[in-house]
Amino acid sequence: MKGVILCGGLGSRLRPMTLVTNKHLLPVYDRPMVHYPIQSLLNAGIDEILIVTGGEHAGDFLKLLRNGKELGCRRLQYAYQEGESGIAHALKLAEDFSDGGRICVMLGDNIIGGNIREAADGYRRQTKGAKILLKQVEDPERFGVVRFEDQRVAEIIEKPKIPPSNMAVTGIYFYDEQVFDICRTLRPSARGELEITDVNNHYLKRGILSFDTLEGWWTDAGTTESLYRATRLAAEEGANKLNAGLVAA
Repeated sequence: MKGVILCGGLGSRLRPMTLVTNKHLLPVYDRPMVHYPIQSLLNAGIDEILIVTGGEHAGDFLKLLRNGKELGCRRLQYAYQEGESGIAHALKLAEDFSDGGRICVMLGDNIIGGNIREAADGYRRQTKGAKILLKQVEDPERFGVVRFEDQRVAEIIEKPKIPPSNMAVTGIYFYDEQVFDICRTLRPSARGELEITDVNNHYLKRGILSFDTLEGWWTDAGTTESLYRATRLAAEEGANKLNAGLVAA
């Protein structure tokens, strides 16, 4: 299984900082934001990674990450997205990279405190379809939200005004090779974008979408408030690891 990290977008909610750099290159505690999803994929045993980005700061990813060897990547590639047409549009650029295999897709501003290895291994055992990771949140109206029926996912609703639950779909997805055919059937939403929620609902309607609940903390970092939260959580985790090391010593 290969990994795809989506690092496009204008980062308009983080201006003026994003007037001079890509959102995913902003610092979160002691590292650039993009380092966190890379590490999450590596922790899951995924060391072939594609970075999808765009805009005038795309070349800065190459300056920062180079070939990825220093971070532990066996293979690191880049793809350039022209325009701002949504997550599913960006995902289509990963088709050649996937080479007919399975992929784990992460949004570049998703930062977790836990590990997705168990979820990845579960998906490796899944015969077909897709898997999404869910997390209970206090502000579900900001995300794609799951509606349950009989403890099963019945529908995924993008940014609902009245959320049917507080279980948000995190920006971590597992897909088989069918995802690119699905992306080609999509039509732009009212926002003018190809929505990843439509991709997930397509798998759901076919009965081949599974889900897990993400362990540990999770946040995006796409707003000033969530960027601050991500930095605080990452700093606390770093302090806890340091203290654990001192105790062990």
